[in-house]
Amino acid sequence: MKTTHWRDALLQQEDLNFLLTNRVPRIYLTRFMGWFSKRREPWVRDLSMAVWRIFTELDLSDARKTRFDSLHDCFTRELKPGARVVDADPTLLCSPCDAIVGACGPIAGTQVFQAKGFPYSAEELFGDAAAVEPFRDGCYATLRLTSSMYHRFHAPHDLHVERVTYHSGDTWNVNPIALQRVERLFCRNERAAIEGRLGAGGHRIALVPVAAILVASLRLHCIDLLLHLRYRGPKRIDCSADYRKGEEMGWFEHGSTIIVFAPAGFGLAPGIAAGTRIRMGEALMSLPEGPQTSRI
Repeated sequence: MKTTHWRDALLQQEDLNFLLTNRVPRIYLTRFMGWFSKRREPWVRDLSMAVWRIFTELDLSDARKTRFDSLHDCFTRELKPGARVVDADPTLLCSPCDAIVGACGPIAGTQVFQAKGFPYSAEELFGDAAAVEPFRDGCYATLRLTSSMYHRFHAPHDLHVERVTYHSGDTWNVNPIALQRVERLFCRNERAAIEGRLGAGGHRIALVPVAAILVASLRLHCIDLLLHLRYRGPKRIDCSADYRKGEEMGWFEHGSTIIVFAPAGFGLAPGIAAGTRIRMGEALMSLPEGPQTSRI
């Protein structure tokens, strides 16, 4: 009986969480938050950050600065030099961001999972069947950034970025509760597919940042644009940008999810599984065995 009551209470809590974070005008609330978070009045900043600390474990000990102009300034904070150690092993793909690992592992053809029992098609996520072919039967990892985490992301290896494909969309919450209830959630939300090649072996790789409620703007260094819900420019943006392993590639305006796609032959690094906490620069995947070409 006690177990039944515990389960009922948990379900009620999950129902309330889903209702409050999804059954609301998500896009309008996200636009408002984008405006509000940039308010520079000291009392707005201080009150916002005080409320934020109530609901999350905000640790600024590794931030380059600890006094911020606005809530947004804190969200997009930089780190102190040396705050993250990037694994220099050329046979490893490191995590592009601080995150909690979600669904991950082998790609079944082009099918991946957002949560157990909730598959989706990588073709729908990318919006381009040809772009997904290099990752058929490959490896993927879903990386979820919580609101208190460091929100910038970095090159997982020496990398040449060739194009960015932007998809406008919804802003469903991407927490585990929503991922277990909303089918094909990542394919519904605003997102951008960043495609490129590794300097080691020339392997194709893709990073797909996915937006969420309150989080719908993306800044990329490889293109001189802010991608957001009001963006109406070209969907596909060709570019040519080289990054060293660990070099900053951009940031979420608040934080959300990045899905990493790698070709067949790649595998998850030891210890990587759903629920694992990982920091930018730590080993995420292993490259296929064999001779490596020179770096970029």
